[in-house]
Amino acid sequence: MIHAKEYKKNNFVLPVFIKPNDGSGSADTFLIESDEDITEDHFQNDRYMFLEYIDLQIFTEYTCDLYYGKDSKLKCVIPRKRIKVRDGEVNKSKTEKNELVLHIKEHLSHIEGARGCLTAQFFFNDVTKKIIGIEINPRFGGGYPLTYLAGGNFLKWIIEEYILHKEINYFEDWEENLLMLRYDDEVIVRNYNE
Repeated sequence: MIHAKEYKKNNFVLPVFIKPNDGSGSADTFLIESDEDITEDHFQNDRYMFLEYIDLQIFTEYTCDLYYGKDSKLKCVIPRKRIKVRDGEVNKSKTEKNELVLHIKEHLSHIEGARGCLTAQFFFNDVTKKIIGIEINPRFGGGYPLTYLAGGNFLKWIIEEYILHKEINYFEDWEENLLMLRYDDEVIVRNYNE
């Protein structure tokens, strides 16, 4: 599996993507396309990582919800295509059964110590089939409701495994091409007093 390159701060290639190692969403992230875009803070701040920039004109971004059993074996993988993203959170996403499923089954079928839900982010080029892994988080992602509604009931599996002591089998009968849209709405309250 290929992963995004992390550069040393004194040896990087433009364009470069800078983000904090403890970040959330897209807070404090920077796309640096020229020397004029970079600041002294980018070099001095120990939190910042300098990463390979991956062009979204060439690659499509996916978050994959992965469920690992008590045995650290992969029990389910559901890729969610990140169609529209705002402030690091997905606003429009759909489930897809694509090359990522097989790739993850082949390369991440067992992760020692992995239990429950992990979210992994990948970039995928549909023409070259190149896959670049960028991040794994040991938690439920913000788009998990889509995975749940597609049939990936990770919460049920946690209860079954840890409370009911049932064995969880590999699950792949989830709904493909299920679309989730998020939107803002106005709420009007008359005669409101604090």
